[in-house]
Amino acid sequence: MAEADIAYVATAGAAGLALAVSAWAVRLRARLQAQAASDAQRLEALQADLARRNGALAAMDEISLSLTPDGAADALAGPPDATAALTGDAWASPGAVLALLAPTQDERIRALVEAGEPFDALIEAPGDARPWRVAGRVAGGAAWLRLSPLENALPGMGGGDAAESGLGVLADASPVPTWVVDAAGRLAWANRAWLSEVRAADLAEAQEKGLTFDRGADALVAEAMRLGVRQEGFRWTTGGGRRRAWRILAEPAAGGTGAVLAFALDMTEAEETRDTLRRHVEAHDETLNHLADAVAIFGPQRRLAFHNTAFQTLFDIDPAWLDERPTHAELLDRLRQRRQLPEVVDYAGWKARELEFYEASEAAPDDSWSLPDGRTLRVVRQPHPLGGVLLLFSDITDELKLRSRFNAQLQVQTATLDKLNDAVAVFGSDGRLRLHNEAFESFWSLSGERLAQARDFDAIAELCKAVLPDPALWLGLKARVADPDPESRVAISGESRTADGRMAAWQTRPLPDGATLVAFSDVTARRKLEKALAEREAALAESQALKREFVGSVSYELRTPLTTIVGYSELLETLGDLPERSRQHAGAIRVAASHLARSIDDVLDMAQIDAGEMELSLGDLRVCDLLDEAADKVRARVKGRGAILTVSCPDGLGPIRADAGRIGQALDHLLDNAARAVGEGGAVSLSAERGPSEVRIRIADTGRGIPYHMQAHVFDRFVRRERGGPGVGLALVKALVELHGGWAEVESEPGKGATFILHLPLRADPVNAPPELVLEEDGAV
Repeated sequence: MAEADIAYVATAGAAGLALAVSAWAVRLRARLQAQAASDAQRLEALQADLARRNGALAAMDEISLSLTPDGAADALAGPPDATAALTGDAWASPGAVLALLAPTQDERIRALVEAGEPFDALIEAPGDARPWRVAGRVAGGAAWLRLSPLENALPGMGGGDAAESGLGVLADASPVPTWVVDAAGRLAWANRAWLSEVRAADLAEAQEKGLTFDRGADALVAEAMRLGVRQEGFRWTTGGGRRRAWRILAEPAAGGTGAVLAFALDMTEAEETRDTLRRHVEAHDETLNHLADAVAIFGPQRRLAFHNTAFQTLFDIDPAWLDERPTHAELLDRLRQRRQLPEVVDYAGWKARELEFYEASEAAPDDSWSLPDGRTLRVVRQPHPLGGVLLLFSDITDELKLRSRFNAQLQVQTATLDKLNDAVAVFGSDGRLRLHNEAFESFWSLSGERLAQARDFDAIAELCKAVLPDPALWLGLKARVADPDPESRVAISGESRTADGRMAAWQTRPLPDGATLVAFSDVTARRKLEKALAEREAALAESQALKREFVGSVSYELRTPLTTIVGYSELLETLGDLPERSRQHAGAIRVAASHLARSIDDVLDMAQIDAGEMELSLGDLRVCDLLDEAADKVRARVKGRGAILTVSCPDGLGPIRADAGRIGQALDHLLDNAARAVGEGGAVSLSAERGPSEVRIRIADTGRGIPYHMQAHVFDRFVRRERGGPGVGLALVKALVELHGGWAEVESEPGKGATFILHLPLRADPVNAPPELVLEEDGAV
């Protein structure tokens, strides 16, 4: 391109650029003018809004304070009156207001500026008695503080808005003593209940005198002020002649003012009720602890809350383990391990059913446990008034045994009464019929249904009067049945005649349980038999008298010819020219006659003893001398039979009081029997020994003995025996010994001999004996 062209193009370009710039400048100026007009309008609106906001701040008694990023005061907004009320200076600087907040809110203001943490607090203004609320917030990247006064707040602790301020009036009217302590520990406010408790007319008097509710309460308030957390305590105070219990609550005031609000809740009635309940529970537990039955109480959590000593003893459980308060399930498991629960197939199901009683609202029916060790327990379960379950265990093993024995005995007694022929009825102390046997129904011709309908004594007596119409009898029986006087409850008996002519015997017996047994029996046949027996006894006595008279007469008649026979036989034996054979015949006649005479004498003695006419000649009897004399009489006969006779008598035996002739007569009979019983190579022994109150004389032989069936009748009279014939010798021996107050016995074994023992008292005292000299028991021979 030519240079001219280039120049032309450049000029054209520059002209175009100039035109474009001019057009842009015109448009920019118009835009700037429009923006300036818009900004002017906006500025005017902002200024109007700012004026409205300043007016609002001035109308609300609030102060707003902006803070710089480093925490310094930037700007202050608010009415002068509010600033004056807060600081005392209407035109105080923002820094002065911030300095007022710094002592108590410094940390919160720093957290607000640095971390944007909002807060609310209460402060006390030096120039205003009202507390002020401080609110810290972050807005538009700046930190702001708003301060506003509170009306009618509790002094010393701040308050809330109008609704919250009404709490001050409510607190003053509250019956709960309430007071406020400021950060310095001084009483700032108290309600009327508190002033009444401390005997103060008003708050000014309480502050002036420095009155406090209680030292312990002051300590709780100081602790709450120090820690800044709520404190609770319990105090007893004395005033007005009585002790009162208080629950003290110390609550630090919100806003970090350091003030503490304290309440004293009257717990006297609750504590007295609690103390009374505690004493009742202790007394109840002590009572349960003295019961013989085992008691266990499980609480609502199913843990063992109480058990008495009997419970621990019944199951023999370690007391330390019980003190750990095991659960009901744990106790059942422990008892099962020790085999102290009933043996069941499904233990889990049984255990679940046991634990279901916690849901029951009524006491469960009594249950019984049969334990493997043989014991039987009665188990009572009932809901506990304080929650949980009360279990009562009674060992009824012995009770069941006694009941079984009682029932068995009652059945035996009932069966026994039914087998009796006597009509028996038992009446209780209330007069009602308790028991009767079948014979009672038969005796009175009454059915069991009629007796069941009658029931009491009067009605049954009316039924029985048809058979035994004796009003006096039934009146007397009623007195024995129904009268509780012990003197009236005595056994009586009697007889009455029935309407049909029978003789009825009746008797009563008081029973230990207060009941009375009445028995009736038909004694008609018995009375007839007694009458017949009495008549026969009289006839027998008469025949016995005739027999004794006959025996005595015959005996006396026989003695005379026997005396003649004995005399002539002795005379014949003395003749020198009599043949030896005839002499032997005469000796045999003499011996037989002497034996017959002796038997007659024995019969006469027995008759005299039976008639009670024999008298003993008591005196000093030396037993050893008597034994020697008796042995000398029979020694030749014993020796002639090829046997030996021994006499044994201890030295110092001493005399006894007895009839020497009659005791000698008894010894003669016994020695005569022994001499007849002994054989070749045998022996007869005669001995005596002294006891505490008697002397025992023994006559023993080694003869053929006495058969067992005869030993019981050996002393009977006129009974045929193998030894001694049909005589009365042994019966006379027994009678003579008993006449002295002693007794005789026999010991024998067939084929080995017999032993007769005479027991003689040291001092015989028969009724018909004349008085004799009393012998000393320890007298010398």
